[in-house]
Amino acid sequence: MTRNQPSASPTPSRAWRAIAALTLSLVLAPVAMADEPTTNAATPAAATAAAAPGTAPVAPAGDVQAPAVDGAATADAPVAVDPSVEALVEDTSLGMAHDLSPWGMYKNADIVVKLVMIGLAIASIITWTIWIAKGFELMGAKRRLRGEIAQLKKSTTLKDASEVSNKEGTLAHTLVHDALEEMRLSANAREKEGIKERVSFRLERLVHASGRTMSSGTGVLATIGSTAPFVGLFGTVWGIMNSFIGIAKTQTTNLAVVAPGIAEALLATALGLVAAIPAVVIYNVFARSIAGYKAQVSDASAQVLLLVSRDLDHQGSDRAAPHMVKVG
Repeated sequence: MTRNQPSASPTPSRAWRAIAALTLSLVLAPVAMADEPTTNAATPAAATAAAAPGTAPVAPAGDVQAPAVDGAATADAPVAVDPSVEALVEDTSLGMAHDLSPWGMYKNADIVVKLVMIGLAIASIITWTIWIAKGFELMGAKRRLRGEIAQLKKSTTLKDASEVSNKEGTLAHTLVHDALEEMRLSANAREKEGIKERVSFRLERLVHASGRTMSSGTGVLATIGSTAPFVGLFGTVWGIMNSFIGIAKTQTTNLAVVAPGIAEALLATALGLVAAIPAVVIYNVFARSIAGYKAQVSDASAQVLLLVSRDLDHQGSDRAAPHMVKVG
């Protein structure tokens, strides 16, 4: 029995398979080398995704992985806050909580600043009250005095003037009757110049008295106009001093904390100016108006003195008339 001897050369099918495998390895080698950086670049992204909130951390290769944490549980867990940051937030909210309207700043101000504001408000009310009352008084007095001067100019004698100005309380009535009183007292005097001088002195005193009467109340305006800014400044200094004391106590220089106190203090200065500026302006207006009124009173006094001089001249001419005696 004879056996077949194996062939020394491989079969064609095995040779072709080996060639195909070699070719495929040569083709796939560059592709694998190109994909390697992409895989390495994806590793940091995966690490970042693992560090994101709500996801479980990914342990490095070779380490023991920690148990996964639920994302909802992590989101609901309380977060620790730095106490200094929390205090800063509270201070900021405290500064923003202040009512920065004028009424709100008044309510939050110190008691001394409140008293200053109340005093300045009362001073402002007094200023406007004097302006209204004295304004109407001056207007009425000037209007009446113009009519009285016109009546005095129409009179030819002092007796006629007394009949025209017979209403008691008017300035013309006071001037005329004071002149008549002096002429009655000086009826036996021989010097007419002496009578005129005494009547002129009486009328001059009446002119000054009427000016003082009309000027009553305006001195308050001068006082308010000169002192109100300094009173408001006192309230401002006091309020700012309290603000700096608050800065020292809270040990913070946050503007939102100290600004309300400084604003409340500056409100006192603003009220001082509101009270002082109208007082000064109204006082100057009244000073000019009262000066004009005194000029009108002087005109009325001069008109009365003119009538007195005329009456004295008439009396002198009557005394100097020759006495006619019929003889035989």
